[in-house]
Amino acid sequence: MPHFNIGDTVETIDDVIKGVVESINGNNITMLSDDGFPLTFSAHELVLIADDIRVSNYEVAKIKKEKEIPKRKRTRVLKSKERTAPKMEVDLHINQLIKNPKSISKFDMLTLQLDTAKRQLDFAISKRIQKIVFIHGVGEGVLKEELGYLFRKYDNVKYYDADYQKYGLGATEVYIFQNF
Repeated sequence: MPHFNIGDTVETIDDVIKGVVESINGNNITMLSDDGFPLTFSAHELVLIADDIRVSNYEVAKIKKEKEIPKRKRTRVLKSKERTAPKMEVDLHINQLIKNPKSISKFDMLTLQLDTAKRQLDFAISKRIQKIVFIHGVGEGVLKEELGYLFRKYDNVKYYDADYQKYGLGATEVYIFQNF
């Protein structure tokens, strides 16, 4: 247990009360708080505060040096919605849509592919999916052109070539603007 003398500066352990020891009666110590109130505490509830705290120039310089360390630049953190939102992929190759592609005409193939694209785009809009990749292949470019015509009918849609490294030239990515 610390030894207190009259005139010592003390502070309570559990509260933020600071003052000067006014009287000592056994284990009970009466202090005059900074607000001017006499308060009595048990000796184990008080802590002796040193009046003169000295800090060397070396310690000051060390703390200044630590504070001068440049902060790391913050990298852009993706929102959890952006990070976890998977892209929807729709493969429009005819052999992915029907079992026997040789049994239907080219017109019917194109119609089936466009109907599938429209249905999947409407589904993505209704489920608030922001990005869809339509894999159409390279070919002669007829399906890609028809998809562009379809996407231009929507006001809340922007489309562009998908990631070349992943899909090559045979895919179009569609971004759907969400109206909240």
